[in-house]
Amino acid sequence: MNMDAHVPRIVVGVDGSASSKEALRWAARHAQLIGGVVDAVSAWDTPSMSGWSGPATDPDFDVEAARTGLAEEIRSVFGDDRPVGVRELLVRGNPTEVLLSEAEGAELLVVGSRGRGGFARALLGSVSQQCAQHATCPVVIVRPSAARA
Repeated sequence: MNMDAHVPRIVVGVDGSASSKEALRWAARHAQLIGGVVDAVSAWDTPSMSGWSGPATDPDFDVEAARTGLAEEIRSVFGDDRPVGVRELLVRGNPTEVLLSEAEGAELLVVGSRGRGGFARALLGSVSQQCAQHATCPVVIVRPSAARA
């Protein structure tokens, strides 16, 4: 058995916010240092999946547009110099649950300090807080830099 076959995996939440962009940059730099790969995870959910009443599907949600958006988000962070080993994952489900599930067995979970929703003055978003409290691996929470925010 080749013990060198294990490649460290870093999971990072991507939601389009300034702090998630910084989290993606941080995760890619860290992965390069440790010889790992990055799973850039974006979650999508429908209101009925989160306990809201209504139809089980969102007729306005376009999965292909979401895939394209994730690819564009990654391109906006790295440009044409996308690091090798950055993989895109678009997963249906509650963002917290998706990130916690994807992070099982990972070396690290990296999230931005807060996403696009919620209260603008909050220092820590609910997804970041839940990930920090419940992840089975170490969690890094990244704030947006003042220059890029």
